[in-house]
Amino acid sequence: MLGPLGGIVVLDLSRALAGPHAAQMLGDLGALVIKVEHPDGGDESRGWGPPFVGPDHDISTYFLAANRNKQSITVDMKTPEGKELIERLVRQSDVLVENFRSGVLDRLGFPVERLHELNPRLVVLSITGFGHDGPEGGRPGYDQIAQGEAGLMSLTGPSPDEPYRVGASVADLLAGIHGAYGVAAALYEREHTGRGRVVRTSLLAAVTGVHSYHGTAWTVGGTVPHASGNHHASITPYGAFRCADGMLQIAAANDGQWRKVAALLGIDPDRPEYATNRERRAHRDRLVAEMESALAAHDRGHWLARLGEAGVPAGAIRTLDEVYSWPQTRSQGLVVEVEHPVLGRIELPGPPLRFDDPGGPSGREEGMQEKPVHTAPPALGQDTESVLAWLEERER
Repeated sequence: MLGPLGGIVVLDLSRALAGPHAAQMLGDLGALVIKVEHPDGGDESRGWGPPFVGPDHDISTYFLAANRNKQSITVDMKTPEGKELIERLVRQSDVLVENFRSGVLDRLGFPVERLHELNPRLVVLSITGFGHDGPEGGRPGYDQIAQGEAGLMSLTGPSPDEPYRVGASVADLLAGIHGAYGVAAALYEREHTGRGRVVRTSLLAAVTGVHSYHGTAWTVGGTVPHASGNHHASITPYGAFRCADGMLQIAAANDGQWRKVAALLGIDPDRPEYATNRERRAHRDRLVAEMESALAAHDRGHWLARLGEAGVPAGAIRTLDEVYSWPQTRSQGLVVEVEHPVLGRIELPGPPLRFDDPGGPSGREEGMQEKPVHTAPPALGQDTESVLAWLEERER
């Protein structure tokens, strides 16, 4: 693997989604990630589906989403032999990722104090549902529960009376993202202090951390935000609109863009109820109805072309098959090919970061590849022997 974290070793004790996503991000950045799984079934997400693929229809596409660029070993951490192996791996690792419930790792014999006794330079990423302390710190948490408890569902849906979960598991994924950047910061700090530290986040923290202007609407403005369907809570016109053959999205974030939209649709932009964003927001239902009446005259292709010519941000609402076949998606490295031990050559969603080559072709080290080589999510325990051999070599 190439990348900024080349040479970093990550011991991934996590399962399901938040922790594995964090470890996968570190693997995308070049770290060697060793995924520890229980011999009896491994990561529980191996059984989550449909869809399942493969000759025996037993490979979970859910698992494939969060475990690229990892090696899998099987360890029973409750046995003396398993504990000894984990101790050896901890000594050789830079980062440990776990998302057990609070106290579980302690009961397994690996409290933070013990981990840092084994390896003072170890950075520990710990992800929980609702935090590591506080009156409800011990609660178990899954994504949808956290979306509700952290207020996200109250902001999502067609109306305040119909809260919806976000379609993607954003609490898990955001917790993984926050955890990965916390690890990067702790590794940087370690270069100056020589010691690792514990990085903590939770599903609750991850969702609350992206409230943004919804949060300040309450904490500063004293207003409780509610779901507003497919239209922005603070900017108008900004949302999804019906035209002759379906829906498209228009985002007029300032008065200049609004005037361009109004000119295309034959609406007077200086009418008192539409002249400013504050007025447009107050009369949003009327404005949306007037815009959709004009948009009904043509199909999406017509309007997207006209809006693009005018410089107004607009777009289609794509299904995932359309997203992954879109040349723009592929041009950004958001689809990667890997060789899976059972499935053969497959495509996976790619990492969202790209790094330039500041030295250009002449500045590249001899033998360095131009692009990182990604590896497929592993079969259960497929790398146990090779990791043990690597560990013995490190220890020598």
